[in-house]
Amino acid sequence: MRRPDWPAMRGLPAGLPEAQGLYCPEREHDNCGIGFIANIKNRKSYEIVRQGIQILVNLDHRGAVGADPLAGDGAGILMQIPDGFFRAEAKQEKRGFKLPPEGEYGVGMVFLPRGGHATSVCQEAIERTVRAEGQLVLGWRDVPVSNEWLGESVKPIEPVIRQIFIERGANCADTDAFERKLYVIRKQAHHVVWDAELEDIRQFYIPSMSARTIVYKGMVLAPNLAKYYLDLQDERLETALALVHQRFSTNTFPSWPLAQPFRYLCHNGEINTVRGNINWMMARRHSMASEQLGEDLNKLWPLIGDGASDSATFDNALELLVAGGYSLAHAMMMMIPEAWDGHPLMDDERRAFYEYHAALMEPWDGPAAIAFTDGKQIGATLDRNGLRPARYIVTDDDHVILGSEVGVLPYAEKNIVSKWRLQPGKMLLIDLEQGRIVDDAELKETLSQAKPYQEWLDATQIKLENMPPEVSAMAPDRQTLLDRQQAFGYSQEDIKFFLFPMAEGAQDPVGSMGRDVPPAVLSDRPKVLYDYFHQNFAQVTNPPIDPIREESVMSMVSLIGPRPNLLDLETAGRHKRLEVRGPVLSNGDLEKVRRIEHMIDTAFHAETLSICHPVSGGADGMTAALDRLCKRAKSSVENGHNILVLSDRGINADNLAIPALLATAAVHHYLIREGLRTEVGLVVETGEARKVHDFCLLAGYGAEAINPYLAMDTLSALRHEIEEPLKEGDIHERYIKAVTKGMMKVMSKMGISTYQSYCGAQIFDAVGLSSAFVDKYFTKTATMIEGIGLKEVAEETLRRHASAFGDDPVLKNSLEVGGEYAFRLRGEEHVWTPQTVGALQHAVRAGDYEGFKKFSATVNDQSQKLKNLRGMFKLKRAGVAVPLEEVEPANKIVKRFATGAMSFGSISWEAHTTLAIAMNRLGGKSNTGEGGEEASRYELQNNGDNMRSAIKQVASGRFGVTTEYLVNAHDIQIKMAQGAKPGEGGQLPGHKVDKWIARVRHSTPGVGLISPPPHHDIYSIEDLAQLIHDLKNVNPGARISVKLVSEVGVGTVAAGVSKAHADHVTISGNEGGTGASPLTSIMNAGSFWELGLAETHQTLVLNRLRGRIAVQVDGGFRTGRDVVIGALLGADEFGIATAALISAGCIMMRKCHLNTCPTGVATQDPQLRKRFTGKPEDVINYFTFVAEEAREIMADLGFRSMDEMIGRMDRLDTRGAVEHWKVQGLDLSRIFDKPKAGRDVAVFNCEKQDHGLDKALDNQLIEQAMLALENATPVSIEMPVKNVNRTVGAMLSGEIARRYGHAGLADDTIHVSMTGTAGQSFGAWLARGVTLDLKGDANDYVGKGLSGGRIIVRPASESSLVPEDNIIIGNTVLYGAIAGECYFHGVAGERFAVRNSGAIAVIEGVGDHGCEYMTGGCVVVLGGTGRNFAAGMSGGIAYVLDETGDFVKRCNGEMIQLDHISGTANSTEGMELTDITADMLSDDATRLKALIERYLHNTNSERARTILGDWDDYLPKFLKVTPVDYKRALTELRSEEEFAGQLNVAAGE
Repeated sequence: MRRPDWPAMRGLPAGLPEAQGLYCPEREHDNCGIGFIANIKNRKSYEIVRQGIQILVNLDHRGAVGADPLAGDGAGILMQIPDGFFRAEAKQEKRGFKLPPEGEYGVGMVFLPRGGHATSVCQEAIERTVRAEGQLVLGWRDVPVSNEWLGESVKPIEPVIRQIFIERGANCADTDAFERKLYVIRKQAHHVVWDAELEDIRQFYIPSMSARTIVYKGMVLAPNLAKYYLDLQDERLETALALVHQRFSTNTFPSWPLAQPFRYLCHNGEINTVRGNINWMMARRHSMASEQLGEDLNKLWPLIGDGASDSATFDNALELLVAGGYSLAHAMMMMIPEAWDGHPLMDDERRAFYEYHAALMEPWDGPAAIAFTDGKQIGATLDRNGLRPARYIVTDDDHVILGSEVGVLPYAEKNIVSKWRLQPGKMLLIDLEQGRIVDDAELKETLSQAKPYQEWLDATQIKLENMPPEVSAMAPDRQTLLDRQQAFGYSQEDIKFFLFPMAEGAQDPVGSMGRDVPPAVLSDRPKVLYDYFHQNFAQVTNPPIDPIREESVMSMVSLIGPRPNLLDLETAGRHKRLEVRGPVLSNGDLEKVRRIEHMIDTAFHAETLSICHPVSGGADGMTAALDRLCKRAKSSVENGHNILVLSDRGINADNLAIPALLATAAVHHYLIREGLRTEVGLVVETGEARKVHDFCLLAGYGAEAINPYLAMDTLSALRHEIEEPLKEGDIHERYIKAVTKGMMKVMSKMGISTYQSYCGAQIFDAVGLSSAFVDKYFTKTATMIEGIGLKEVAEETLRRHASAFGDDPVLKNSLEVGGEYAFRLRGEEHVWTPQTVGALQHAVRAGDYEGFKKFSATVNDQSQKLKNLRGMFKLKRAGVAVPLEEVEPANKIVKRFATGAMSFGSISWEAHTTLAIAMNRLGGKSNTGEGGEEASRYELQNNGDNMRSAIKQVASGRFGVTTEYLVNAHDIQIKMAQGAKPGEGGQLPGHKVDKWIARVRHSTPGVGLISPPPHHDIYSIEDLAQLIHDLKNVNPGARISVKLVSEVGVGTVAAGVSKAHADHVTISGNEGGTGASPLTSIMNAGSFWELGLAETHQTLVLNRLRGRIAVQVDGGFRTGRDVVIGALLGADEFGIATAALISAGCIMMRKCHLNTCPTGVATQDPQLRKRFTGKPEDVINYFTFVAEEAREIMADLGFRSMDEMIGRMDRLDTRGAVEHWKVQGLDLSRIFDKPKAGRDVAVFNCEKQDHGLDKALDNQLIEQAMLALENATPVSIEMPVKNVNRTVGAMLSGEIARRYGHAGLADDTIHVSMTGTAGQSFGAWLARGVTLDLKGDANDYVGKGLSGGRIIVRPASESSLVPEDNIIIGNTVLYGAIAGECYFHGVAGERFAVRNSGAIAVIEGVGDHGCEYMTGGCVVVLGGTGRNFAAGMSGGIAYVLDETGDFVKRCNGEMIQLDHISGTANSTEGMELTDITADMLSDDATRLKALIERYLHNTNSERARTILGDWDDYLPKFLKVTPVDYKRALTELRSEEEFAGQLNVAAGE
């Protein structure tokens, strides 16, 4: 019997270990480098193979090596079938079979298990399947390999590699039909092998089986691929294309199947919605039919290999679409569509194409550069937001070479006819049969005109907003409203902190500090089911999206109702579709849906299913009620209803509501399993949903639309309490807008841009729910510590219901107080209470260790009230205690402590410097947070104190990250995520950005600062490796740290971070604090540090990577017991922030974001800052007390040193006899699972990373520039550069900053002339006094952090390219630049000058998102721009030459104003840069002309010469882009200076 799904665990590729402890192999990630070379005219040669392998070698730095130096993460090459080679091989005597004509036979590349019996079983399975499908087995060939090039960890799982040759049978009319049959054979063969129940089944894999292409891949280092596969050295191997891939995995476990390319593609990026995509493909089982595949379609299930990587899953889906009749390009456009919704520049036909297909298939969303081929065409496409790099060149001998970088295959400049890049949502396609490149516009025009898509939309599309209004249900009376609110768990805080602010400001509400309340499963109070789920978020392996500044790529459109047959290419235009602009429905909108069949034709039939059941059934009645609900849903669908409304409006004293989330997920998954889900739309009508998190969960588990009727009724009742007079509809609209924005933020945190992709994607972890409960109702959601089941969920629901409809006098006229967001009497349990805050402050101020012990005992004692997971832990003795005097002293332990990353800006100067002085006295470390640091702090104080923060943070905003800042660091911390708001950038409200803060951050006073949610130079794990490399070059003596946040899977990310050569990783828990963050993030994103830390340690040890990286943990540490538990779970170091602030005076008012802190800690208000009373001694006392308490516990446990305690999870256990009605199902054993490690495997940080700095080109630069470094003597240097030379200039600049500070050297003291193609981060953090003059081109991140240097990039002398039509530098150029000047003679990619805060740049064209988040400097664009220019731009100015007149459509006008430039340019002779930028409000013509003249001088640009030669004609075509707040700030500054001048005159000065 054929299996309906992949076998448990056996669906995982060979090489990955089984789940153990908290490690789960399904959470592994990978990113990579991709490339291809193709001969446009389809001329085959061995040279293509050789060049493809050379591309792979030059992408080697984009891969990674783990503990085994010969075991790479995988590399491979896909090519056309080398017919001549195989024909010659087949003739050999030992094989003796003859191949039919090319195209009439296929070749399968097969990985087989090594066991003789298993090998035979698998081969026979394939042969049997071939014959059963009417094809002919010609024979087998052993693929010659040399396994001396494999690592020792790879050899045990090296497969037997053979090729099978299959002749086309009579039942296949042509090669296309044969390709489809080979697809069926491969899938069927896997089923036969599964049924054989082999032990080593996971080693069986078919990398390719095709009549057109073949794949050679494996677990080898990129340079060793051709050494391992001897075929690749044979010059008879001829192809017209070679598609190559270099993998970077987050693990070091060798897995041959996960190496790429796959059968059609190689992928650089991550599909964030893969869980939902798999679910939706499963759900189509009953509704899918194919004219092309016919009965063979049923042989292909399961269509998607669950458990494989996201890239393999994508390849599976693409293969199905192509087999089903879509062209390769058409299928790719469906899976990775452009951002069509709201795109003002897209033509109507193309928009109709995408809008039509939106109902057919949900996007596979996430960062993606995908190269693909079927042997006849080869192409590449990029995700809608341009989140991966891909550059290509076209040569005069008909070759196209594409790679993740330019320069991967050196070519003479004179032979290159074009240089360009993949652009967001665009496609490069080479048709080898036609022998030409098909332009993106032509390709999409052809496809969009192939069918009458707009006519089909006009005939089938129903937009809810265009339907006539319906009367909604009457608002309830006050008592009924209160009863419903109480039954659904409303609290006074929900009204005060969520609903009211949302109605007032139409924004997701913001708060501060962190969460210190118990996990839902440990709370005494009946919690709503939503509280047991935690949002996932992007960190390292994929980037979040910016939902504010890059909203143009996001879409909240939802389609309700049945989905058409995915493989029906002809009749889908007859299927009606109901579209809503957003998933949150008003009460009136819900009625439109409910009565839809009476309003339009009979295409839609809605049925309302009540999710209420009699309260008399008690908690036990919910199981039967759920079963009935699911069966009723199935029956409704089978009876023709195609919209189901799940409703809890029937709740009353006699009827209990099933939690809406549970009902939605249960029905969603039940219908998926029944194959009916795509035949019906799910709408939820619930009184339970009110907060953003609630809506996200309902969407994540399948709701296409949600009507929060009780929230609407509550707002209606509150309407008169809002100062602004509002109609009922207006207040509802504001609430819907706020929720929608909040949902976009949550989606974007995971890098998901469309609601259609998010719906059903299950981007959550569960904490405190049993796996049996989750497996049934929330299938494939991670839950790591077990917990409550349906019985307890029902009990909590019943308790809320009883309170609502009971006679509790406290609840008779009011809601529960809540107490989750701040301490409240009779509210939720908090760790930080007035009592604990006071006790700690009294103890540290008095130097009273006994007083601290009382505080610590109060916090640690959880016998009555559980507060956190570690409250359930028991410390186990093993043997006898040791004398306290033999334990590592406190003055050594405190060196492992660090304060949290609280910036100067979020907290006051007094608080920030107090922490720094205290930690420096102790020998610990304080952290700058994001926001730079005053250079005055680098000097010792008169009393010997050091105010410098030892840890310098590099956050996504890059505020104040100068070269000088970096060289003054012991640790440099890359903030990937923050415990209180993972997946988001930092926020500093405008009222906290005074002139001082603005100067330190190089920004505009009074303008709020939001760091971009992603680091724009970290879109993947290899990007992180690059930034680590950059920072290590600037400061080789500093440890490079990466800050992550706990979530399921963080251990595998940490393993990737270690392989990326980070020296240090921080795992933050969700109890961490923040100066400002949406409450949704504070309360609902991220997980507990106990889980993340344990998983990280277990995974690193399993990967043999633990020794090379220091592990720090933070997020709610308060006592010595916390520190001991942290060490036992695997931490070397400990971060403590909130408790340190409390020691310095914070009283947890949670007003940080309002700038009203009454103790002067978290405010910039001069008057409030005077109230700060904290002393370094108080902070020193606190950390010393913590260390002393830890020593006492260590002595009791028998540990003499911290090192011997690290990772001793076996010394922890679950506390017994806990009397709590919800914790009985908890199982913490996976946290305490000590990984098995050999004697040679380190379990704490005791090794050093090899950063490869000895290979840096800067070593030569420093040697040749020594005269300048030591004596400031000018020097000139000439040398070539290649793409493998990364971060050129950074190490040299670090040397300059160490000697001369930010001031650097005199202009052009060190002049470096270079030729060639520069690698990534060319000129990063280039110091003042250095000029890099490159003739050639460069890759991504040119001039990041530019700190005063000059960069010139211009075409090579022998190049004949037209600069304004060709790309010369990559993406994210001048990211976080502080000062300096740049002249780029060509076009840049996406996000040019993002977060530029002071550099001058002139360029001839930029891609999307130019000048995004810019806060200073000046940019001149002498050509076209992409979309969304100036989004979030709050400082500096830009001049754009708008010759086409459409710049207004390309510009984000939210924060800027556009002006035409008028006036006459004054003489520019002798003008210095300081003169040019002296007054940014005036002299625009003069400034612009002077900059273009400098550009001409440095680049000899013909474009510049033309503009200057016809100045009067060109000047009116320029538009000036000025941020409104920047103009205001400069005007105020000018007025202040004029006023001061008047005062001076009056005073006679």
